[in-house]
Amino acid sequence: MAIEGRSDAKAGGRIRLGMVGGGEGAFIGAVHRIASRIDDEYELVAGALSSTPEKARRSGEALGLAPDRVYDDYASMAKAEAGRPDGIEAVSIVTPNHMHAGPAIAFLEAGIHVICDKPLTVSLAEAKTMQAAVEKSGRIFALTHNYTGYPLIRCMREMVREGDLGVLRLVQVEYAQDWLTGPTEKSGNKQAEWRTDPKRSGAGGALGDIGTHAFNLADYVTGLDLAELAADLTAFGEGRALDDNVQILMRYANGARGALWASQVAPGNENGLMLRVYGTQGGLAWRQENPNQLFWSPLNEPTRIITRGGPESGAAAGRVTRVPPGHPEGYLEGFANVYSEIAAAIKAARSGAKPPEGVEFPTIEDGVKGLAFVEAAVKSAKANGQWVKP
Repeated sequence: MAIEGRSDAKAGGRIRLGMVGGGEGAFIGAVHRIASRIDDEYELVAGALSSTPEKARRSGEALGLAPDRVYDDYASMAKAEAGRPDGIEAVSIVTPNHMHAGPAIAFLEAGIHVICDKPLTVSLAEAKTMQAAVEKSGRIFALTHNYTGYPLIRCMREMVREGDLGVLRLVQVEYAQDWLTGPTEKSGNKQAEWRTDPKRSGAGGALGDIGTHAFNLADYVTGLDLAELAADLTAFGEGRALDDNVQILMRYANGARGALWASQVAPGNENGLMLRVYGTQGGLAWRQENPNQLFWSPLNEPTRIITRGGPESGAAAGRVTRVPPGHPEGYLEGFANVYSEIAAAIKAARSGAKPPEGVEFPTIEDGVKGLAFVEAAVKSAKANGQWVKP
């Protein structure tokens, strides 16, 4: 994947990173920048940080970017950076959902790897267009479903793969928040404004925002193929065009059953992501708000607590663990793990090599799967909960 005409002075040197979106006042842009720097794998050198040129320039200055590498729009950025010998190798796209596809395709066509915030885009058709662009480009495309980077989620996945739970029977996943219980989008909260707007968010509100996280987490850990689903999507907020509460039943190809609840109108819940998986030989339970403990219940034995970094957490968790047990690692570190896994793949690609063994991160395929899930859920809800194949 070495790019002709581009210079990578050191095969192991920092990855030159650009960013689209994420300017002043943007929460997720700052998170991506922190995550990219925790393991010292990237250097932010360019950006089209806002759709407003003045704001983009102020944001670039605040981040210490060279003035000639602060761009008014993503199209000019992609063209200019592709032509520089020291141009960016990868770009992070941290815009609202409706602005993922255009930048992603432009940078892929310019020969630049793409790291995109979730969900992939606003429709399954557009997701498939993006997938075709990725395949044509031969570049790396990563989707930041950041919870896959938590060490004990890697432990869960490894235990499932090794058969510790036996045959999987039940999957329970939920993601509960309360921040949209009131009319938050009418209070000047820009995050709420775009997330409740179908034109910018897509067909799913809570479904697309946090429901896709819950679905991806269950899919990542279990590896089960979703055969069909039945969904009830509700907008409790007065005048709200998109759902703020999601309840979905799931049937898997192996006969297992699942349930997914995602809500942004559940008072008392801040970021209540939880996954429970049960098989013929035992069960596992994990909560994002206490991410350094995993509850393992072998059949007919006392429940055990597996700690992050402890001897029972396994090799997969160990790969993405930085500090000993008792020193909490959480949201930013999990996000950074995804970025560092992507970095390993990009550095290997400099010489046309494959990523090191064990490296994994969400890809375009996960993004397409997520949009298929969203569209099936919307279709099911419109048909009064009819079972729909994704």
